[in-house]
Amino acid sequence: MDKKICIAIDAMGGENAPYKNIEGISLFCKKYKKKDDYFFNIFGDENKINVELKKYNIPDKYFRIFHTKSTVSDDETPLTAVKTSKNSSMWNCVYSQVKSESDISLSAGNTGVLLVISRMILKTINGVSKPALAGLWPNMNGMNIVLDLGANIECDEKNLIEFSEMGSALHKSLFPNEKPKVALLNVGSEEIKGTETIKKAHSRLKEIGKNGDFIFNGYIEGNKITEGFSNVIVTDGFTGNIALKTAEGTAKFITDNLKISLKENLLSKFSLLFSYFSLKKFKEKLDPRKFNGAIFLGLNGPVVKSHGSTDSIGFHHSIDLCYNIVKGNLMSQIKDNLSHLNDNQI
Repeated sequence: MDKKICIAIDAMGGENAPYKNIEGISLFCKKYKKKDDYFFNIFGDENKINVELKKYNIPDKYFRIFHTKSTVSDDETPLTAVKTSKNSSMWNCVYSQVKSESDISLSAGNTGVLLVISRMILKTINGVSKPALAGLWPNMNGMNIVLDLGANIECDEKNLIEFSEMGSALHKSLFPNEKPKVALLNVGSEEIKGTETIKKAHSRLKEIGKNGDFIFNGYIEGNKITEGFSNVIVTDGFTGNIALKTAEGTAKFITDNLKISLKENLLSKFSLLFSYFSLKKFKEKLDPRKFNGAIFLGLNGPVVKSHGSTDSIGFHHSIDLCYNIVKGNLMSQIKDNLSHLNDNQI
């Protein structure tokens, strides 16, 4: 890409903002200090932001500050926020894409408000019935894309098919050397199982998969998600959100109990010395900060939602995700994939 990748940052969104947000930018700049192909449009309280930018000595050439008067609170409803948020850091962060000032937007603020604002400002891509919320999920061979994670509680077969194409496009943009392999999350792997919606989507995806956008692997059960045989897992938002929260809770349960077990007695503490590096590697693999950042797909511009309670390391990983999304030409990938659905008339 010839021009710089421009990332819009809502510096006031999430817990401990703008401190963790700006430190996250600093961590990103350190990682890519040998590159000069990125730029930040930072939205929020100019005085607070400037203090943090100076603390981390982030060069002026990498950012521009846009002062905003208000912030969207975590307990604000989407309906209320839409009426009062036009001067907020979140609104202006997303709106900068319409003005062609930014390529992508990132916020750790209120998820419901961000989704509504993004949909209002950016609009859905022509032909897409519902935008989806996609996330990264580790597997044995690399990384899964899982969607929808909560944007749409109820979905029909058309939605699931669109999610499959958009999720495949996201996977291609982030992991260009891997072939997207789509699977529908279901209660069994046999074709006779599942709801009528799932069965109809399965039948259509077998045909659409012949276009070459992805390999269709049929159904997948929840206990197979991390095996890596499929890397784009598609479901409705109700099921996807429950699956995600269950996986997060299970990972926390395992790591918390492992810590307790290793500190129970002198022998376990002694054994910790010999297994330190293995345990450290295990902990890093399950660190949720590395997978921080959910992506709204189906809008006329990419928007990433960082977890509100994450720290600067997690926010840095969300910035990294934004950088790679734009670098991988996500929007072109999505539009190319979706064009094949018109040919198949879903």
